[in-house]
Amino acid sequence: MDFKDFNFNPDLLEGLLAMGFRNATPIQEQAIPLILADKDLIACAQTGTGKTGAYLLPVMNKISLQENRHNNTLILAPTRELAQQIDLQVEALSYFTNISSLTVYGGGDGIAYEQQKRSMREGVDIIIATPGRLISHLSSGLLKLDQLQHLILDEADRMLDMGFYDDIMKIISFLPEKRQTVLFSATMPPKIRTLAAKLLHKPEQISIAISQPAAGINQQAYFIHDSQKVKLLTELMNPEVYPSVLIFASTKEKVKNLGKVLRGLKFKAEAFHSDLDQKEREAILSEFKNKRVPVLIGTDVLSRGIDVEGISLVINFDVPHDPEDYVHRIGRTARAATTGTAITLVNDKDKRKFANIEKLIDKAINRIPLPEHFGPVTEREATEKPANNKPRRKFFKKKPQAK
Repeated sequence: MDFKDFNFNPDLLEGLLAMGFRNATPIQEQAIPLILADKDLIACAQTGTGKTGAYLLPVMNKISLQENRHNNTLILAPTRELAQQIDLQVEALSYFTNISSLTVYGGGDGIAYEQQKRSMREGVDIIIATPGRLISHLSSGLLKLDQLQHLILDEADRMLDMGFYDDIMKIISFLPEKRQTVLFSATMPPKIRTLAAKLLHKPEQISIAISQPAAGINQQAYFIHDSQKVKLLTELMNPEVYPSVLIFASTKEKVKNLGKVLRGLKFKAEAFHSDLDQKEREAILSEFKNKRVPVLIGTDVLSRGIDVEGISLVINFDVPHDPEDYVHRIGRTARAATTGTAITLVNDKDKRKFANIEKLIDKAINRIPLPEHFGPVTEREATEKPANNKPRRKFFKKKPQAK
């Protein structure tokens, strides 16, 4: 479907065309008419399907046609990285309009906080916020949302996983009961259904390829011992084949250590973690986005918060605990109908988690044998445990002595 068919405001459409957008993705094609028609909506779509544009474009079109519109739309996001990415899309899409936006999240300096306060007093069209910092502004009376028309919850499943349910319900208490509410989620577990039942009024529902990685991702797995992982990384990360690499590790400490190790091996790599201040995190993401840093290492928070085109390789240094996180991690590559590679390193402890991933995506992931110089590590050796859970011993027959 051509974007011209939605009859958007000419200024908004001009911005779209200037960015090279012509045809809507499936989630956009289904969601945009419903949001334009003021329907509440539950939308389930995998990462990389164009879901941000699916809610931003119709809301921005409605804003552009109104006169009294300040504090018109609130978008809730689980992380400040995602909030920033949404704000960048608002800025790009509204290039030829006068739509204004504000991001509200913790971790900034005093100057940023004062800028937030000033913008709130003056009023903006779209507020993009993480729940915690927004509550502090609402509770202080600085921010008034009693005239709000649109509430959007992006990555609602992640917000609930991060423990934001009570915060979301408190925010709702500051909003008018009559409003349009749109909920986007990559998964649709019972807790999301429960939340939707409390927030939405007779919602329409859309589901696009639930929990399925994009078709353009070449998924691979190596069964390997932990001691061999870094060595394999150094052989996989050929900059001529994979100019942009995103590595996921299970903990902040592993992210830090892996960053040090790779830099010690002369890789230009940066570790992205919560101990960095906001300016450092923004600088690292900018360097990675502009291809000045070819290797970025992070935890699962990064899998929901980064929107960078051209990531050619995603490596799961550790198998994620939640199978859904696997889908989000590898969804950072092969975005917007491109192709990419996702490699998962599976040690002996991760066999069950890896099996759960294959069950979720209903597909066997291609096993790649280790290079011969790594030694004879078979899939069975790397994944099976003895029944008594004690370390397996190897016994070798003595070679006969030459006479």
